[in-house]
Amino acid sequence: MTIETELNIKLDRIRDLLVKFDLDALILRQTGNFAWATCGADSHINTADSLGIASVLITQTDHLILTNNIEAVRLRQEEGLAEQEWEFKISPWYSAEDQIVELTHGMKLGADIFIRGAVDLSNEVVGLRSQLTTEEGNRFRELGTLCALGMQQAADAVRPGMTEYEIDGLLSQAVESRGVQAIVNLIATDERISSFRHPLPTSKKLAQYTMLIVCGRKWGLICSLTRLIHFGALPSDLRQKAEAIARIDAEMIAATHPNNTLGDVFHTAQAAYASAGFPDEWQLHHQGGLAGYAPREITATPRSTQPILVGQAFAWNPSITGVKSEDTILVGEHTNEILTEMADWPTIEVQIRDQIIKRPAILEKY
Repeated sequence: MTIETELNIKLDRIRDLLVKFDLDALILRQTGNFAWATCGADSHINTADSLGIASVLITQTDHLILTNNIEAVRLRQEEGLAEQEWEFKISPWYSAEDQIVELTHGMKLGADIFIRGAVDLSNEVVGLRSQLTTEEGNRFRELGTLCALGMQQAADAVRPGMTEYEIDGLLSQAVESRGVQAIVNLIATDERISSFRHPLPTSKKLAQYTMLIVCGRKWGLICSLTRLIHFGALPSDLRQKAEAIARIDAEMIAATHPNNTLGDVFHTAQAAYASAGFPDEWQLHHQGGLAGYAPREITATPRSTQPILVGQAFAWNPSITGVKSEDTILVGEHTNEILTEMADWPTIEVQIRDQIIKRPAILEKY
């Protein structure tokens, strides 16, 4: 599939959405939606802002980029938008906000941001962008490889005595140096692993046990993965938990197929937690869900009815206090592909009916 074909697929989806809601045009400003609509272009400047420095405006006949004179040259030259034949509407940086009003005057408008009188189509766009094209699947594969290589590099460099800040720096550097933004970077050591499900790094020093979590973004797509490292022999209770969480994660991955819904996978997880002897642990943290242009496009719950489709990406992250398992997968017709698999990482092999699913073990370093 070419970028031209991918773009046409997305424009067709958007135009069908306009017909469904009886609208004339759609404005997309959120960075994830901009990246999706433009086949991977990057409109962010400030990582703390979910809105980029450009918008797309799509009608039944046109597809336009709205931006200011500061950003237009880079977007054309470095983000591939000229090749995609987007028409640029450029305003002075000091009057950019007037541009949308002028261009959409008299139109029935949908948007993913607040615009007075526009219909909020944010949720509908999430549904469209979660149906990945073949080209997006290929980009996801490359992103998964880059994130896995970054995680391996950081894990190789971790040593006892390092602060969580230092480990955070290792992981950030390893991922960012590969052209991937570390938009989530969580580090815990020793007792903090059991204390917090979302551990922001601190000045605490590593003694024996550490957890590294990263969500990496490139082309708007986001891969998530977690790895655990223990210095010295692994205590028996921790090994038992690691084997249990590997089984739970494998059950969830096996249940992620086109005949199921997110709710079906969630119920599989609940049963697996109970079977492993940890029936209440699922209540302490979400279990993950549909991935794509957000770390989780849709987070699974017991009531989720969202169907699973071939070609979608998922990131499940079951956890038992003290351990966690997380990778990003791509759904196939018969089996699922683990995009963030790390070739040199120790694994736990779990047999689910007629297939063996490998999940990451805790790396023991001596």
